[in-house]
Amino acid sequence: MARLNLILLIIAVGCALSAVSSTHRARKLFIELESEQKRMRDLDVEWGQLQLEQSTWASHARIEKIAREKLGMRPPLPGQIISVDADHGGTSTVVGGAR
Repeated sequence: MARLNLILLIIAVGCALSAVSSTHRARKLFIELESEQKRMRDLDVEWGQLQLEQSTWASHARIEKIAREKLGMRPPLPGQIISVDADHGGTSTVVGGAR
């Protein structure tokens, strides 16, 4: 009888240790999951900020202003515009000026 009680006690202790180990692992995994979800939210916020920054840097008005002020560019005069007509075998015509 004592031998059976000892075997049952060992099995009970093993089950208890297994339950404690499983609970601890589940808690560690949950903490890791929460950490990764926070990182995901932070990256989503950063992505939104980067998209806003990109749209600001690539705005047409800003590009045109830099082209004029820093590069000295200007729109072409009507005589400088060349239109390529693909329907006529690639011949070009000058719009607003002589050929």
